[in-house]
Amino acid sequence: MTAAQLPTLKAQTRNAAGKGAVRRLRREGFVPAIAYGKGRPTTAISVTPKDVTAVLKTELGRNSVVELDLGGQKMLAMIRDYSVHPLARELEHVDFIEVHLDKPVDVNVPLIPLGKAVGVTTGGVLRVVYRTVPVRCLPDKIPAKLEADVTHLELGMHVATKELKLPEGVVVRLPAEQTLIAVVAPEKEEVVEAVPGAAAAVPGAAPAAAGAAPGAPGAAPAAGAPAAPPSEAAVGGKEDKKKK
Repeated sequence: MTAAQLPTLKAQTRNAAGKGAVRRLRREGFVPAIAYGKGRPTTAISVTPKDVTAVLKTELGRNSVVELDLGGQKMLAMIRDYSVHPLARELEHVDFIEVHLDKPVDVNVPLIPLGKAVGVTTGGVLRVVYRTVPVRCLPDKIPAKLEADVTHLELGMHVATKELKLPEGVVVRLPAEQTLIAVVAPEKEEVVEAVPGAAAAVPGAAPAAAGAAPGAPGAAPAAGAPAAPPSEAAVGGKEDKKKK
C-alpha cells in the first residue's frame, strides 16, 4: 500500500483555544483534534466528524492509516484516541499520531474464536481471556482481526499465543505460553442448606420458657406479642359463677 492509496482527511490548523472557541468550532460542523508524532510538535487541528466516523466504521477502524491534508502539508497518521459525548453520542475530540510505512507500530487487534469447543458440549464454558491482542507490525500490514480455532478444546484445554496463525510480519507482544482462550468448568453456586428442625428467629421475640412449647397452655406470651384471647371454657365458667 502506498500513500496515494490511503484515504485522505482534510484538516485545518486552529489557533484559538478555550471552551468558547471549541463550542464555536462544533457549531460550524467541525471537531477539535490534535496531531503529533516523534520529532513533530503537537499541532491543534480541526476535522469533520463525518470523515472520522467513516474511518472508524471501516474494517480496520482506529487501526486504519490515513493521510491528513493540513492545507497542502501531508502527514500519514492513525487515530490514537477519540472521545464521544456520553449522552449525545457525538464525536468530541480526536488524537492523531504520525506513522511511517517503513516503521512498525504497536496496536491492538480483535481476537475471534472459531467453532464450538468440544468441552462446551460436555458442560464447560468458553472463556476468552484476551478479546484484543497487542501486536507489532508495519502500518500497512495491520490485520483486521486474528482468528483461533477452538473446536478441538476439551475441558481444561486452552489456546496459547504460540498457537496463533499470524500473517507475515505480525508479532504478538505476549509470552508464547500466555493463555488467550480456554474451556473451563462452570462456576458452582454456593447452596446453603437449612438445618432440620431449626426455626427462624423473630427479631424482638423472647425465647420460650423452659419446658413449655411455644403456644402451649401455660406458656408465657413472647415479649411484645398480644395476649391470647380467653378460651370459651373460661368465659363459660365466669358466667356460671354469676348465675349462682
